[in-house]
Amino acid sequence: MPLQPHHDGSARYVPEQAPSLGDTVDVFVRVPAGADVRQVHVRTTGDGEPRFTEAVVDRVDGDDVWWRAPVEVRNPVSNYRFLLTGASDQRWLNAAGTVGHDVPDHGDFKLVSHAPPPAWARDAVIYQIFPDRFARSAGADGRALPDWAIPCDWDTPVVGRGPETPYQFYGGDLDGIAERLDHLDRLGVNTVYLTPIFPARSNHRYDAADFDRVDPLLGGDAALARLADAVRARGWRLLGDITSNHTGDAHRWFTAAVADVDAPERGLYYFDELTGRDNSGSARCDPEPSYESWNGVRSLPKLNWGSAELRRRFATAPDSVLRRWLREPYGLAGWRVDVANMTGRRGADAYTHEVAALLRTVVTQTRPDALLMAEHGHDHTGDLDRDGWHGTMNYVGFTETVWSWLRHGEQPVPNFLGTPGGVRRRDAAAVLATMDTYRSLVSWRSYTHSWQLLGSHDSARIRTVVGDAARHEVAVGLLATMPGLPMIFAGDELGLTGINGEDSRTPMPWHRPERWDGGTFAAYRALLRLRRDEPALRHGGLRWVHHDPETLVFLRESPAGTVLVLARRAAGTPLRLVGLPAGENLYGGAPALRPDEGGAVALPGDGPTFQVWRLA
Repeated sequence: MPLQPHHDGSARYVPEQAPSLGDTVDVFVRVPAGADVRQVHVRTTGDGEPRFTEAVVDRVDGDDVWWRAPVEVRNPVSNYRFLLTGASDQRWLNAAGTVGHDVPDHGDFKLVSHAPPPAWARDAVIYQIFPDRFARSAGADGRALPDWAIPCDWDTPVVGRGPETPYQFYGGDLDGIAERLDHLDRLGVNTVYLTPIFPARSNHRYDAADFDRVDPLLGGDAALARLADAVRARGWRLLGDITSNHTGDAHRWFTAAVADVDAPERGLYYFDELTGRDNSGSARCDPEPSYESWNGVRSLPKLNWGSAELRRRFATAPDSVLRRWLREPYGLAGWRVDVANMTGRRGADAYTHEVAALLRTVVTQTRPDALLMAEHGHDHTGDLDRDGWHGTMNYVGFTETVWSWLRHGEQPVPNFLGTPGGVRRRDAAAVLATMDTYRSLVSWRSYTHSWQLLGSHDSARIRTVVGDAARHEVAVGLLATMPGLPMIFAGDELGLTGINGEDSRTPMPWHRPERWDGGTFAAYRALLRLRRDEPALRHGGLRWVHHDPETLVFLRESPAGTVLVLARRAAGTPLRLVGLPAGENLYGGAPALRPDEGGAVALPGDGPTFQVWRLA
């Protein structure tokens, strides 16, 4: 796989990273000196009309020719691509790579002039905590349990599927989290993300009964303030989880709507208005009303974003749901938005992009450095770059692809997307094609501000998918070295297992050190430290160097330096790659890279293995 002409949205290729509408910025394309490229044009589509501008050679750097061309930021999202002309053919270079045939505009590179995400986010390492299962403080012992809860000892096995699954109650709380922050510090994270903390009638709390107070079972509002103080004292940030698509059926908005068809809350939901009036003209309520709910689950009634009153209560009012928890004494640094892909979508109603922009405006008005992250379980590409979500949980462009490449063993693993047949094994070519497809359909900015994750409270555990510590290390290596913001689900760093989302919500075995995989924890620590220490791993571009069925090799390039990464899922033939300089091994224990007389460096063939070099 010889090095190809290359461009991405990183600082080496787009030095102006936050352009404003009306700016003209220089973009660069890098062409290997031996490539058949005699002329380069940049094609833009300002106001929908294609225009071509000839690029000029800016410099020759070693074996690379750097071409430069201006691009006008004519629209909030301005597309561009390159036309490479050789002696015998012309090729397009767009965000998916070089092709010899015409392609539609949706795969073009993108300059985005909307306000950028907060600067701190690019250096974030996120740790996801499911509060009921993380840690239990002494204060939890004195709390009366609700009628729905099935009390469990910390060692009680989790029921991964069954009627009791949402009601098993372990009693983890916010003070328990605060007491365990040293573990997060040792691991190397700097951002704590909590799944919902509002009162509900389940252990997962996505069926909120209220948005105006913290669940007393977690310690209440005061416990959140204490945790926020403890997190901020370490220089970290705390993120919340909000459900914009639905509430629980015990939510006071919904109970008011059911009780009275004339209540203002009625319009906050989708009711099938067959309810009439009695002979006196009074409203008559059906004791079993018909209403829209999330995937038909009646306990999760769907919110109607066509309602101005919902927009006021949820977002725009001075004391709205979104605003309150971003302010002191809680000071959340932003929100992860549950089921963002469904929010505002129902039949002919299509409010999703309006809602995303509204929530973004309110969040940044309330706290200018806040992050707004969307959950998408499948294709997120049409919902980003619209001045709404800063990024997404990249299940389809990262999680599922890494799973399919490193999948091991015969135990069936359900596909997170619900695809029949579960997770299938694929080779590196298919993995690379999937990653590039989804990456190419959003801006570099949205891609690098999305969460890359190996699993979550909604999926199988990565250890169950890959089967052993060696492949787990390869997966963590990709998490730490690929572009985007790494997110770790609590317990993955210990090698915990789980076959599906509910089965993966395992209590942290603080008192069972024999259940910790010390080698896996050490790998997480070392790889996260490497990410922190190497600017190219946080801010660099991405250039693929080689792939074969068992191997992925790529470069992370930044003005501060270049890093070479080798990931192997199994042993294979050692590689000889031409065109790379000498390099110092930073992770994995392989020898330093030294070009031979033919200009080739040798990469080891053992595996599974993960290796990183800093290039000279």
